[in-house]
Amino acid sequence: MADTLTANFRKQFPNGPEIVVDDLRLGAGITVLFGESGSGKTTVLRCLAGLEIPDTGEIRFGSEVWFQKGGKRKAESGNIFASPQERRIGFVPQDYALFPHLTVAGNVGYGLNEPSAAERAARVAETLRWLGLDGLEKRLPRELSGGQQQRVALARAVVRRPKLLLLDEPLAALDTPTRLRLRGELRHLLRQLGIPTILVTHDRFEALALGDQMVVMAEGSNQQSGPVTEVFNRPANLAVAHIAGTETVLPARVLKVESGIVTVAVGEVKLVAVAADFPADATEAHVCIRADDVMLVADALPQASARNRFSATVVSVERDGPLLCAELDCGFPLKALVTPQAAAEMKLQPRAAVGVLIKAPHIHLIPR
Repeated sequence: MADTLTANFRKQFPNGPEIVVDDLRLGAGITVLFGESGSGKTTVLRCLAGLEIPDTGEIRFGSEVWFQKGGKRKAESGNIFASPQERRIGFVPQDYALFPHLTVAGNVGYGLNEPSAAERAARVAETLRWLGLDGLEKRLPRELSGGQQQRVALARAVVRRPKLLLLDEPLAALDTPTRLRLRGELRHLLRQLGIPTILVTHDRFEALALGDQMVVMAEGSNQQSGPVTEVFNRPANLAVAHIAGTETVLPARVLKVESGIVTVAVGEVKLVAVAADFPADATEAHVCIRADDVMLVADALPQASARNRFSATVVSVERDGPLLCAELDCGFPLKALVTPQAAAEMKLQPRAAVGVLIKAPHIHLIPR
């Protein structure tokens, strides 16, 4: 069983933001540190790696104390700071930071402390073969593709068999087609490695494709953590809903809370949601609806299991990647994602009338 990383710390930059990490707990698998630019993700990663020193707090990995200063544990006196080498961290920066004058083998073997040159060469060859880089040993970084450079940086990080792997925006330096192609490959490699991994990204699709768990950062603090799909589908607050890209977020009045079923009113329209943990005394809420949870039908509304069924008028239809995003007027504004084929079949265009179905479990409520 993998050791758990726990962290509580603060880092204040001169004339800049304060980074506050509270009760961060990360275990096995791939954890995505997610948030917008400037939210503090890279600073948190560098503090965990030992490349930045927090002002106060504590960082532990299993039974090891990596950092401690002015923490809560009164019985433990003195400050502790373990260097990156002592922590046995594998770190892949955003730009890969490969040495331009060293070959692939030289980059991967840099810093290895095996007793003999033969043992170092054997370890490098084993790692290159494992990551599909054999045959490229003598090339320089400028002679590699973006994907090959990424794998060399990953090889350099894992060749020393680290306890924890940290990746800072590992796909950001690549062009879009390469980034899309390498998402699946990177997750496969990380799963093969079996090393607990923390990966920074601000891209929602990367988070969904790569992560098992997710920690959302906003305004310098960790706002929510949990399984990736759960965090995206059930944001804890408005900041997380915004960062996670929830397309429809609206204020609502709470009409009734009964046996985990909550009825709310958005304007004059009533919606029914499943919310087992919703406070019984709440009178106001924010309604969160993901666009891919909205079903559109062209004809009269059919009988269906969806509790929320109403008519709407199409306001606009815009392309959203491979899909189309329809903005609707249902008595309140709502967005829905559809395929181009479905849009053509329904003749989806401005001022067209459509039916809308949303299942109650797909409406998430945040108490106000």
